Amino acid sequence: MKLIRYAHASGPRVAQLHGDRVVDPIAIDEALGLFDAATRRSLAGMDTIIAGGADARRQIERARLAAEARALALPGLADVALLAPLVPPIILCAGSNYVDHNKEKAESPLKGKEPEFFLKSPTCVIGPGQPIVWDRRVTAKLDYEVELAIVIGKPGRHVRVEDALDHVFGYTILNDVTARDRQVRVRDGVTWYELGSSKNFDSSAPLGPCITTADEIPDPQNLDLRTTVNGEVRQNNNTRSMKFGVAYLIHFFSVNLTLHPGMVISTGTPGGTGWASDPQLGGVSYQRDDIVRPAGYLGAGDHIACTIEGIGTLENRVKVLDQATTERG
Repeated sequence: MKLIRYAHASGPRVAQLHGDRVVDPIAIDEALGLFDAATRRSLAGMDTIIAGGADARRQIERARLAAEARALALPGLADVALLAPLVPPIILCAGSNYVDHNKEKAESPLKGKEPEFFLKSPTCVIGPGQPIVWDRRVTAKLDYEVELAIVIGKPGRHVRVEDALDHVFGYTILNDVTARDRQVRVRDGVTWYELGSSKNFDSSAPLGPCITTADEIPDPQNLDLRTTVNGEVRQNNNTRSMKFGVAYLIHFFSVNLTLHPGMVISTGTPGGTGWASDPQLGGVSYQRDDIVRPAGYLGAGDHIACTIEGIGTLENRVKVLDQATTERG
């Protein structure tokens, strides 16, 4: 099942995306009177649907079948304004997790030996079609990173690798937008990373377009993923190229933190980032026939499309922040 959030006059609504039709169980209930009060509450938000698990999904399917039986008109995807499918309480991120991405950056002592552990704030989250706001006072080197994102569905601490996929509600796409000149610091020939400010700024976590539930992605380690910038293929890989797989990352993060439903774990990005074009920051560019070697970082108006097999495409455009307006405000 593919689940979306969209803007409604009454506030954000959750719906199933069935083909190109938007199956909003609350709207269907308003028309047909299907549910009791407790069921309506369980379908009111993505957090309650995640908590409701298989039972909540059964109620959504019940609404869809009732709408079909009564020939109820359902809006199309083009008729609604998508929001991020959820605003997670926290985003746990794993860096340096693809073999080819490790090849395109300078050496560091732990590179590839264990996942880089950093966080993104939920205040960074934007949805499909919303602008990635480029504040030039934050960065001159704005970069993209397509990542498979895990949505946790069941709580756990010290989760065993062999049990880890039982804790997954579903998967979505994260574009881990990065301020490279804040991430990579060079002084006196020494390079180090700063993963706080470089990963956390307004609109640096585009998320979406939907959550595909785990039953539709039985093997998260065999998904094609790619990024295009203005139609040029910049990243092109498969999740089997992860150094640390989905199950291991769930285990890894659960050692430090109790995982709760609605948390998101982002799994790293493959090669092809703008960073590879920047030897000043230790970038190492190498030739591949299936991608366009980036000429540099993102620019004003650039259109970024991040696609993962079985989920869809997350599209956003870069918009330069009007500094004069911000200073007056």
